[in-house]
Amino acid sequence: MKKSTTGLLLGSALVVGLSGCATSGAQSSYDQKAWYNHPLVCGVAGGLIGGGIGYGTASDSDEDKGAAVGATLGTIAGALLCAEPNAEEPAAAPLDSDGDGVTDDIDECPGTPAGVAVDAVGCPLDSDGDGVPDFQDQCPGTPAGVKVNSLGCEDDVALRGVNFEFDSAKLTPAAEQNLMHVAEVLRNNPNVNVRIEGYTDSTGAASYNQKLSEARAISVANFLASQGVNPQRMSAAGYGEENPVASNDTDQGRAENRRVMLGEQR
Repeated sequence: MKKSTTGLLLGSALVVGLSGCATSGAQSSYDQKAWYNHPLVCGVAGGLIGGGIGYGTASDSDEDKGAAVGATLGTIAGALLCAEPNAEEPAAAPLDSDGDGVTDDIDECPGTPAGVAVDAVGCPLDSDGDGVPDFQDQCPGTPAGVKVNSLGCEDDVALRGVNFEFDSAKLTPAAEQNLMHVAEVLRNNPNVNVRIEGYTDSTGAASYNQKLSEARAISVANFLASQGVNPQRMSAAGYGEENPVASNDTDQGRAENRRVMLGEQR
């Protein structure tokens, strides 16, 4: 058998073997790589293949040169065949800058305050559809189509449940609890300035009632300020027994007239 034929047969056998190793290596886990799939081993095998092919196919005068060139190329090719592929970097998780549970790529209302309930596109809920989000709405449940102010109210609103000690401007504990919600709404409307107006019933002297109503309005403003509402956003005034909303001839009517009103300053 000729030397060239021998070299080709040897090279072919080694090519088949190396191909099997490379294929097996592609199918196996690189965490538990078989020894014959290591790039160093494949490089050695590739060198033998290349050297054998180069030696077997070279002319008699160039056998050594052919073997050297073939061995070099075979080593590189073998090592590359068994090299581990570059691990794909995991895709970055979509950002949710305002932490509302809706990722930035679909969030139509970025910058929603923490804790505010949002819809599927990241916008604050507006349950009554008046254009004022729930977390800023002092008057939830406004009828459809009614024009409202920045607080979500049709007009000035009586602060229900805001009562005082008898003949005093001291807020009751229950009144303070109710005002905490008002303070939260005002904090969520930082660009809205409000009026706080105090009223009494007609019992007693008008001058005394005027001073008492003013003291009560100021008491409400001070409490709201203690809850984080900027005092410069609020004005407080007393109107005594003016502008009654019910008859002063009945207990129920007088109770309705003893009120604190909240309205937007324009």
